[in-house]
Amino acid sequence: MTEPFDDIAPTSDELTDYDRAHVRLYTRLLDAMTDDAAWQEIVAILFGMDPTREPDRSRRVFDSHLARARWMSETGFRLLLSEGRLPG
Repeated sequence: MTEPFDDIAPTSDELTDYDRAHVRLYTRLLDAMTDDAAWQEIVAILFGMDPTREPDRSRRVFDSHLARARWMSETGFRLLLSEGRLPG
């Protein structure tokens, strides 16, 4: 079962409760990209979505969360560590 998610990930320059709750999702998303997985496969596995049935929504969810996962890898994880929180 996939964890609940919003169609659009946060875009704030601040770490959000949503980010804190989705650290594992962001990490898995980045790992899948490193493995050159197709976005459709990633959406199906990580978000439980059918990109054939909902192509526009699936792509929006994927793009939004990938952008946030990249932000987390560049900025967000440092903010988590400064709060004394370790991902996991």
